Amino acid sequence: MVVPLKPLDRAKSRLSDTADDGLRPGLALAFAQDTVAAALTCPAVRDVVVVTDDALASRELTALGAGIVPDEPRGGLNAALAHGATVAGAARRAACVAALNADLPALRPPELARVLDAAAAFPRAFLADAAGLGTTLLAASGGRELRPFFGPGSRARHRESGAVELGLDGVDSVRQDVDTGDDLRAALALGVGPHTAAVAARSLITEQ
Repeated sequence: MVVPLKPLDRAKSRLSDTADDGLRPGLALAFAQDTVAAALTCPAVRDVVVVTDDALASRELTALGAGIVPDEPRGGLNAALAHGATVAGAARRAACVAALNADLPALRPPELARVLDAAAAFPRAFLADAAGLGTTLLAASGGRELRPFFGPGSRARHRESGAVELGLDGVDSVRQDVDTGDDLRAALALGVGPHTAAVAARSLITEQ
């Protein structure tokens, strides 16, 4: 599993309607911690590799058990994911590789396992986000190139690239990424992990 993470001081700028500049880096780290912790306890996930150049995030996510890969391409999100997938694939040549957003604080390991199990039936497959425009997970079966097209409109771009869209129900926690205040409130309503819950409680962010 490859998880990309921007430097924390540049992350989650669209949360400005809910969190100020001083709070957003802490929220971004908490989202990533809860995402990575959930992925690491998913029985379908062998390893989690985080692609980041952020020193604090690297320390905190290493402590959870993730591997860290520096963002050597520094060419944006998709270049970082392709690099991470190459590194992960070199370590485990027969393994399937998946890219997962770092902002899934309500992620449930059994739901992630369902998505990965469904994705394994196809050469490349993806899951759309809760808004129906983006992508939260892209998977490639053993030996195939990941070919990520994350970013605005990524649902359509992944479909156009030949990846199969997974039409699963009951995997809301894998779809609910957090870009805006409304997204955060939706994640809180699903039930977030302990790191996000602690930051939200300290900052008086609620699902109301």
